Amino acid sequence: MSDHAAVLFINQAFYHAFATRDVAAMELVWSEKAAISCIHPGWLALSGREAVMRSWAGILSNPESPKITCRQPMAYVHGDTAYVICYELVEGSFLAATNVFVREAPTWRMVHHQAGVSPRPPVEEVDLPPPTLQ
Repeated sequence: MSDHAAVLFINQAFYHAFATRDVAAMELVWSEKAAISCIHPGWLALSGREAVMRSWAGILSNPESPKITCRQPMAYVHGDTAYVICYELVEGSFLAATNVFVREAPTWRMVHHQAGVSPRPPVEEVDLPPPTLQ
């Protein structure tokens, strides 16, 4: 699998974990080696694995959390670092998101996620099937 495809795969795994409220799968997506950070819409910046994972556990365990789908992911790979720019569809509203990844052999892991309010993207796409992490 090319790096570009692998980055899009792990990005889709992130959104699949989010959509299925799977805390264990979410933990697999994020790096355990590199420093991580996250900025949820309307939140202060979170730094460090403990704070970031605690935030995801709270979000994913909340039955009021909205459904989310990823739209139009575009991956950019630069050596052992990559990022994906995409749109998130959340209950009829759109957010623009940046997801940053680092290569951790044999795969890629997320080190940063940030999303903020965005207008509707110019073109819709067909949903990708959910990935399977190993």
